[in-house]
Amino acid sequence: MPVIQEYSYRAVDPRGGSVVKGTIEAATESAVTGKLRAQGLTPLEVKALSKTGLRMDVKLPGATKHVSSKSLAIFSKQMAGLINAGLPLMRTLSILIEQTEDKKLQPALISVQADVEAGSSFSAALALHPQVFPPLMLSIVRVGETGGFLGAALGSVAENYRKEAELHNKIRAATTYPVIVLIIAIIGVLGMVTFVVPVFANMFASLGSQLPLPTQILVTISNNMVWMLPLLILIVLVAWTWWVRNRHTERVRRVVDPIRLKLPIFGPLATKMAVARFSRNLSMMLNAGVPIIQALGIVGQASNNWKIEQAILEVQESIRQGKSFAAPLAKAGVFPPMVPQMVSVGEESGTLTEMLASIADFYEDEVETATSQLSSTIEPVLIVGLGVIIGGMVISLYLPIFTLYGEIAKQ
Repeated sequence: MPVIQEYSYRAVDPRGGSVVKGTIEAATESAVTGKLRAQGLTPLEVKALSKTGLRMDVKLPGATKHVSSKSLAIFSKQMAGLINAGLPLMRTLSILIEQTEDKKLQPALISVQADVEAGSSFSAALALHPQVFPPLMLSIVRVGETGGFLGAALGSVAENYRKEAELHNKIRAATTYPVIVLIIAIIGVLGMVTFVVPVFANMFASLGSQLPLPTQILVTISNNMVWMLPLLILIVLVAWTWWVRNRHTERVRRVVDPIRLKLPIFGPLATKMAVARFSRNLSMMLNAGVPIIQALGIVGQASNNWKIEQAILEVQESIRQGKSFAAPLAKAGVFPPMVPQMVSVGEESGTLTEMLASIADFYEDEVETATSQLSSTIEPVLIVGLGVIIGGMVISLYLPIFTLYGEIAKQ
């Protein structure tokens, strides 16, 4: 795959006769020339820029060029409709560039159009933007382009990303309320420790009696909040920055991803989501004509879980050796028992694609049910946890008063 790099250029604008300068990203000098001509400019000079010194890319943590599943679904569906209606590819791209509202997708489409006009194939032009167009989409488009059914291929891609976007929206809706409540509760607890506890601490100091241990701990924390709170914020920021930069490295994913699948509430949901995504993507790719070895490699990358990727690698190796598809799935310890059994039936009957689609339908329904119950499951746990924390703080504040009343009663 060609490497994208930055080029500087000088070109003549025929409309005004002036010379314009600028920079542009492309794979080759010829691609830069094609993009400039597509903008109505006549190239004079094109030079590759070095990414050293002051020209090195500066990227903020978490700032990526990834496009959402919803935007990919809309783009794929619109393009499938235009292609199926008989519009030429260049005209289709022009229409999509004009009407797309995604600020990350539009520049990529402009670049794709210029590359296609310069003589590149559509799939090769998409492949120059791996952060915008995922490998799963590229493989389906490449097969559809080669086989002459690009519209149908884009339609299947649109349906896949539509379902993925719907799933993400449901999970986001189910977790928004608990997350907001948790954030407000944390702010409330910090406010109590910072502003309310010192008032009680001054009152306790005037009593002159020995404070109970829970109250002493709470007062000590309150007295040290001047430096503890900034330190806590700093630790959170450092941890978040480290996580954003290292979460995709194998050494982190090797540890974190298996833990995700074992979490009390979210673990089963994550497993069902992974199985549904694996089955749907593999079914779609096999149905489009992608070879099974290649399809498994791409589906493994799209699974977004290191443990599942390793299981799929074992499946690939098993198929290369002419062995069963289902056996490595059963040994992986990730997929529910129903999955390898249904895959085995699909292998034996020659209906593997249809069986994978059935598995995807079943687990997508399971994910939808689990997602609808997620909020009602989290809320009691959250309420109990907050009750323990806030209740413990209130009891700690009133313990000295109860102790004082007890001493007065004895006298």
